[in-house]
Amino acid sequence: MTESRPFTTVTLPLAAYRSSHVLMSVDGPVLTITLNRPERKNPLTFESYRELADVFHACARDTDVKAVVVTGAGGNFSSGGDVFEIIGPLVAMNTRDLLAFTKMTGELVRVMRACPQPVVAAVDGICAGAGAIVAMASDLRLATPRAKVGFLFNRVGLAGCDMGACAILPRIIGQGRASELLYTGRFMSAPEGEAWGFFSRLVAPEALAAEAASLAGTIASGPTFANAMTKRMLAQEWAMSVEEAIEAEAIAQALCMTTEDFARAYRAFAARETPVFEGN
Repeated sequence: MTESRPFTTVTLPLAAYRSSHVLMSVDGPVLTITLNRPERKNPLTFESYRELADVFHACARDTDVKAVVVTGAGGNFSSGGDVFEIIGPLVAMNTRDLLAFTKMTGELVRVMRACPQPVVAAVDGICAGAGAIVAMASDLRLATPRAKVGFLFNRVGLAGCDMGACAILPRIIGQGRASELLYTGRFMSAPEGEAWGFFSRLVAPEALAAEAASLAGTIASGPTFANAMTKRMLAQEWAMSVEEAIEAEAIAQALCMTTEDFARAYRAFAARETPVFEGN
């Protein structure tokens, strides 16, 4: 990684990123990001926060990657911010530096939601604190039956309004359920997460990686511009009235109709063939 201050981001080509805590691999159009500190249940550090944000910034400029999988190594997703490498130093910081930190962590959620590629979180084991936020900020979530999701901020004396949790979580699982999790800091079990709509489905631990890759691959094989537009509208329409949303979708769909993938699909259907999208 290029040297930079802890709470700022850098912009490099996606292929240039290297990190000891965040692994990246590309299989065709699918990028897999693996949080890689399994001996500590993949906690986040000042450096890994920034590196993740940098990677998603780079995704926004990468035309080869069509979908992203985020997962953790060693049977856990992420235990959240490292107690000794993050929480300890935060106690000693002044207000200016604390605000720089919280803005930097929020930037990770913003760039995950702003990148055009749909993001699939593959959650196994512990998914807590900032790790739960990364899963929440993803577009789709798969999990194993042993996954546990906890928004633990109040357990360390902080508010549940961290990195967009109070805005995003209620829209996924409902206001009441989100309120319970954010006020109590208790873990949401995998069956609860599936029943509440946080997880799309549960899969066996040994099948999680393959299922996430398959889902991401299915998305990646679709119309790239249209998928990016769907992601954008899903985010932007939160702040719109129904009337505004209908108008925005009319414009978005008209733009999609100018793509070659739209014409390509018509020709394939007319020929009774399956369309093969090429992303233009």
